[in-house]
Amino acid sequence: MASILVATTLLLSGCLGMPQTVTPVDGFELNRYLGQWHEIARLDHAFERGLEQVTAEYVLRDDGGVTVINRGYSPQDQAWKTAEGRAYFVDEPTVGHLKVSFFGPFFASYVIFELDQQNYDYAFVSGPDLSYLWLLSRSPAISPAIYAHFVATANQLGFDTDALITVKQYQGTE
Repeated sequence: MASILVATTLLLSGCLGMPQTVTPVDGFELNRYLGQWHEIARLDHAFERGLEQVTAEYVLRDDGGVTVINRGYSPQDQAWKTAEGRAYFVDEPTVGHLKVSFFGPFFASYVIFELDQQNYDYAFVSGPDLSYLWLLSRSPAISPAIYAHFVATANQLGFDTDALITVKQYQGTE
C-alpha cells in the first residue's frame, strides 16, 4: 500500500514539472491574464480532439486561484463541449507556472513560456512535457508573423511542430 502511495505521489508530482527546454515567464500579472483567450493552435489530445472555436476563460476565484472554463464546438456532435477546472500558482504569483485540474485532486502543469508583455495579446503555453502545446490569443485570429514566431520558438524548444493543429475560429458565431 505504501509503495502505491509513493508511486502515485511521484506520478502526480511529475505532472507539475515542465519540459527541460521551457522556462516560464517572469513578471507575470494574473489580473492582466484573466478573461477570454482563443486557441489558435495546439498539439492534439483526446480531450480536445475535433473541437473548433475553442476558448479558455480565466476568472479569479475567492481563494486566490483561477476558475478555468474551456469551451469548444464539436462539428461531429453539433454541440458545444465545456470543461471547468481550477488553477493555482506552483511557486510565485509573478511566475507563469500554474497547476490546473479538471479532474478532482489531479493537477498538471500550465506553463506560460512566452507572453506579449505589453498588451497580453498572445501566449505560448506548455504542459508538463513536450506533448502539450498551445498558442492562445485574445482574438480569434493572429498575425502570420506571431504564428511563425510561435512555430519557430516551439520547434527550437523541441516540440513536434509538424503535428500542430490550427484551430478553426469563426468571428461572431455561436
